[in-house]
Amino acid sequence: MKAPLPDTLKSVKDFSRPTITFAIARANGFDAAYIGCSDFKVYRADFAAPKFEPKEMYSHESYVTGVALSGDTLVSGSYDGKLVWFDTDEGDVYRTTDAHAKWIRKVIASPDGRLIASVADDMVCKVWDAATGRLVHALRGHKERTPNDFTSMLYAVTFSADGKLIATGDKVGHVVVWDAATGKELAVCEAPVMYTWDKVQRLHSIGGIRSLAFSPDGKSLAVGGMGKVGNIDHLEGKARVEVFDWRTGKQTAEFPGDKFAGLVNRLAWAPDGSWLVGAGGASEGFLCFFDPASKKTLRQEKLATHVHDFAISDAGDLITSVGHNRITVHKLG
Repeated sequence: MKAPLPDTLKSVKDFSRPTITFAIARANGFDAAYIGCSDFKVYRADFAAPKFEPKEMYSHESYVTGVALSGDTLVSGSYDGKLVWFDTDEGDVYRTTDAHAKWIRKVIASPDGRLIASVADDMVCKVWDAATGRLVHALRGHKERTPNDFTSMLYAVTFSADGKLIATGDKVGHVVVWDAATGKELAVCEAPVMYTWDKVQRLHSIGGIRSLAFSPDGKSLAVGGMGKVGNIDHLEGKARVEVFDWRTGKQTAEFPGDKFAGLVNRLAWAPDGSWLVGAGGASEGFLCFFDPASKKTLRQEKLATHVHDFAISDAGDLITSVGHNRITVHKLG
């Protein structure tokens, strides 16, 4: 399937929200979505309705930072360390799991919907059976402390398109690729530029790997974050993306950012692998398209909100971005 070109990108919908939306999982032919928000709640949003009024489904005890769909099951994760399992047909919560000892940063489903992966600041990626809630793997390949002996964080996780691989990325720029079936560590990649340590002003760090995405053929792994920071209290580093041949750990493309500041919080490839899109932000947001083969930036679009997550259609022609007080829908083609 030939992907639409980034130069056809246009905004088609823009909604204001009273909360920060951290995560989205679109459903029902992309007309609806489940969103996780800063008011501790999970909502169902109907984009085809005459009036956009997301409906509250249930609540966590803190920020909802991950939502993932597996058939009729929605699994959400939160800073409260819990995973909640929700039947979207019945409208009921039927399982709550004390999943992680620290803040959950992301929750995703495998492409076939059989597995759920969650990552948290306990530095463990946990893989769950989506149907039963059984813990399949606890993947431990990230250190709990940074090289400067501060607490580290585990932000990013992704599956390959065939569901055979899992990648995880942490605060200091360390990436691990795993075999999804066995839980075996297969390879590591390093993106140290995405980690900044300020030993003078604040004695803390910022940045880290915030997003990961395998190419459709599974050969390349894109890594998103932010470049070096001067003032540690601001997201002033340039939005940064690196692409690796993950088997060798060799960087094959680098996009250090020349326009937008802030974190690249979400990455996705076109269905034919012809481009890579990243989104994120600082005081404002962005959508940036890259061609890893030619190592060229194709398009950089300013958004009115810092983007925390987006959902992209299977055809690559719709992108729904969520973030600070806004939800936007862009169409390609």
